[in-house]
Amino acid sequence: MAIPMMSGIDLKGKRVLIREDFNVPLKNGEVTSDLRIRAALPTIKQALKAGGKVMLMSHLGRPSEGHHDETFSLAPVAKVLSKLLKMDVPLVQHWIDGVNMGDAQVVLLENVRFHHGETDNNVELSKKMAHICDVYVMDAFATSHRMEASTYGVIKYAKQACAGPLLMSELEALAKIMEKPAHPVVAVVGGSKVSTKLALLDSLVKKVDALIIGGGIANTFLAAEGYTVGKSLHEPDLIDEAERLTVEAKNRGAEIPIPIDVVVADRFAEDVESSVRLVSQIDDNEKIFDVGPDTIKNFVSIIKKAKTILWNGPIGAFEVEEFSKGTQAIAKAIADSKAFKVAGGGDTLAAIEKYQISSKIDYISTGGGAFLTVLEGKKLPVIAALEERVAKNEKVA
Repeated sequence: MAIPMMSGIDLKGKRVLIREDFNVPLKNGEVTSDLRIRAALPTIKQALKAGGKVMLMSHLGRPSEGHHDETFSLAPVAKVLSKLLKMDVPLVQHWIDGVNMGDAQVVLLENVRFHHGETDNNVELSKKMAHICDVYVMDAFATSHRMEASTYGVIKYAKQACAGPLLMSELEALAKIMEKPAHPVVAVVGGSKVSTKLALLDSLVKKVDALIIGGGIANTFLAAEGYTVGKSLHEPDLIDEAERLTVEAKNRGAEIPIPIDVVVADRFAEDVESSVRLVSQIDDNEKIFDVGPDTIKNFVSIIKKAKTILWNGPIGAFEVEEFSKGTQAIAKAIADSKAFKVAGGGDTLAAIEKYQISSKIDYISTGGGAFLTVLEGKKLPVIAALEERVAKNEKVA
């Protein structure tokens, strides 16, 4: 079902409340990465150009709900926005009962989590948020999997509600991966536990031609193949699931290539001595922290054949240089590929930044939980809420 988009609504002279994701990292009261702020600029500029009186709304961190905490103030974000937009963007402290914008074209509303009931999707708070605007725009993909007052509840009560350009661009990029991808499709999924990504693996194994796994996830698959993984992080209780996924992939003519060789050590540390072992030669007291050179060659050769690539998670413990070769090689292979490439997840973003390949990825998602929700084949709550409004075809007073 089609959902209303901001581009299709007349914003001239209207109070436009835009939910963005400005949950940015701070140090000593300064924004250390403005990636999420920059991502929202096209939406803000489009709303301003259309003649809207723009109010920006976001959360930051996890303050004690209902209390103002200067540590989590959006003041540093207002400062960056003012610089990037080349106009004054005032921070409005008390806004829930109405916003007097004066001569300002755009204002930033203080942290939504300073209001009691935000994360519980409180009805009264949702109604108050809806009351201060003529048009509500949901543009924060990273929070679109959460049923909160500022992301979900307000959609029900706003006079008009729609999706913003940033949210739509994320959904379109993921649709290209999930609905009609060009084959071969290769997914690279790393992480510590199968349990946290079981739904993702379940969804991908039905769609991809190759599912490259790394980290603790790969260790569980190695154990499922009968290999000893020593003291490596793995989940013995999910060995049956690993076996099931492997069989399902084979039945589709797809593959889940497990490591041939690995990098092992007795502990995770910068000064540790590591060794390369065949997976059949791991000692009981050793831990796997990365894939070995032969595995890297195999993984890279698979990636080179891909026409669509999804990347979520590093292959090894790349934070330590000794265990970074696998993730670095995968990152380079993905960057060099001419395939359509989508990447997402916190650790993935860190790897992209470390190896400076952001310009080589077609779409980088900033939404961890929302990214996984879509890839798992589930519908985002905010999209369901927007669709419900379309289905009812009713105006909210």
